[in-house]
Amino acid sequence: MGEEKALRIYKSLLEHTRRQALGVEALRLLFYADFINRDDGWNEQDFEKYLQQGDGLGARMLHSFEVALRQARSALIVGSDIAQLSTAIIEDAFHQLQTHDFVIGPAKDGGYYLLGMKAHTPTLFEGIEWSTPTVFAETVAIIEGMGKSYSLAPELSDIDRAEDWERYGWGV
Repeated sequence: MGEEKALRIYKSLLEHTRRQALGVEALRLLFYADFINRDDGWNEQDFEKYLQQGDGLGARMLHSFEVALRQARSALIVGSDIAQLSTAIIEDAFHQLQTHDFVIGPAKDGGYYLLGMKAHTPTLFEGIEWSTPTVFAETVAIIEGMGKSYSLAPELSDIDRAEDWERYGWGV
């Protein structure tokens, strides 16, 4: 995939994620990897902006939940590379947290695109080999090992390659 096309896909995915998030009545937190962009289309009246903290994906997600759960009774993390993500999926995930300890949206590649919880749970991020086809199964095993309940969101695909975009995305 050419660099220009990849950039168009990336921007389209971010815009799609932003629109879906705006459709949900919730406190919205946005975590940036390197620096907070104040002029990126993610209006600070709609999104509280933070820097990611921690070494590795698990530590960064754990920190995001820690920040969110200081301000809310439940929290969700959603991937920004999910072309099929919808406001309805996000709203249903919050609804599932009313009766379950966790909600998880499996990705077709063996990971997950959505994770929600009601309590800060560091154990959920320990011992996971991130970015592998076993992330979802390992996470569910940890939840079950804690004796906690969970609900599943629909299985979706993240966009990692041009073929994923062709299959699950839309034209750019």
